[in-house]
Amino acid sequence: MNNLTVLFICTHNSARSQIAEGYLMDRYGDRYIGYSAGTEVTRVHPLAIEVMKEIGIDISGHRSKPLLEFFDTDIDIVVTVCDGAKAVCPVFPGARRTIHQGFTDPSLSMGSDEEQSAIFRIVRDEITQWIDENVNPCGALAW
Repeated sequence: MNNLTVLFICTHNSARSQIAEGYLMDRYGDRYIGYSAGTEVTRVHPLAIEVMKEIGIDISGHRSKPLLEFFDTDIDIVVTVCDGAKAVCPVFPGARRTIHQGFTDPSLSMGSDEEQSAIFRIVRDEITQWIDENVNPCGALAW
């Protein structure tokens, strides 16, 4: 059986979708191929890299990618992780499913460095929990 491909999309491809891609590939890379992209790409947020490193996942080599890079890629599942991406997400004709699961944008957090890091950790934990709850141990998707 071929690995299922999952494309996580958020506006800037800087935090939420990067966290999701990194986690899916690290924990479930034997069954899934994870990608991430954005509708208005910027850069991978340093705090996203930091909070993923805290759980042993290195996304420091990731880069923000525009959706255009994936138009010729066979995608099984498209997951929008923010409302902005959901609103402008193009149709991926070969996708078996398109899912929206919104998460708070941690890059909008204010406060001290520690307060901002705490928000990134909360969002990271929400994303990783959602992925764990929706990946079936048999390799099928509960989504």
